[in-house]
Amino acid sequence: MFHSSLGCSSISFRHQDLGAALRTIKELGFEEIDLGALPGVCDHVPHELDKAAVAAVSAQVNASGLRVRSVNGDIGDLNAVLDDDAQAARQRHLDALLTLTSNIGAKALVLPCGALTHESVRSEREDLDLIAAQLLGAGQRAAKFGVELWTESLHFLRFCWNLERAGLLADRLAGSGVGIVMDFSHIVASGEDIQDYLDFHAGRISHVHLRDAVPGNINLSIGNGQADFAGGLERLAAQGYAGHFSLELETRDVTNDERPAAAAKAASFITDLL
Repeated sequence: MFHSSLGCSSISFRHQDLGAALRTIKELGFEEIDLGALPGVCDHVPHELDKAAVAAVSAQVNASGLRVRSVNGDIGDLNAVLDDDAQAARQRHLDALLTLTSNIGAKALVLPCGALTHESVRSEREDLDLIAAQLLGAGQRAAKFGVELWTESLHFLRFCWNLERAGLLADRLAGSGVGIVMDFSHIVASGEDIQDYLDFHAGRISHVHLRDAVPGNINLSIGNGQADFAGGLERLAAQGYAGHFSLELETRDVTNDERPAAAAKAASFITDLL
């Protein structure tokens, strides 16, 4: 029904429990998902991710019959300065997320590009260095689990919120194998231009999130904002992008009852462009 490279993030149906969200996505005709594991955004994966929780989520996702492209997770503010105990706790959480990612056959774990603030903990340069070091370490750890490590950058709400900082982070990650996740909505919300973003990130993008936005607002349904999906997707194709796309419809302009129809409409629109 929809393009084979187009999936749907479980975050799109975060108001449902995991089982219901998986059924809704499958009933709509999707064959692939991104699994939301973001505390405070989507509770489909428990934040206290012990072995029992990893096993339970893995079993539920695998039983759904849906392919999983990525797990969209969080292990805390990557520009926070941690003591040894906090760093050890972060490592345990990372390993749990990587175990889950591997168990469900996902290609990659996605981590954020810093804290939920634009302000530096120490300085912009030092924070970017620390974020990059944390991502590089996580990427090396991910390889031991047979999965990739990606980061969503830029992200309007996080430290790497604009093209300048996203570019500085991408430079620090160049050649490391840590992939970049592009999100149309965050680029537009930050006031940046999608073509400028693609100019800089050509050849670096591993995955694409799809949602609409206007400057300052990332929570719009596709067609209700200013994102140039046609131009962006055409440019990605021209650059040889061979990855997948995911509808991440964490929108505030439809009711929960309207979400399935809105997701199907968005998928049909994007499929026509692909």
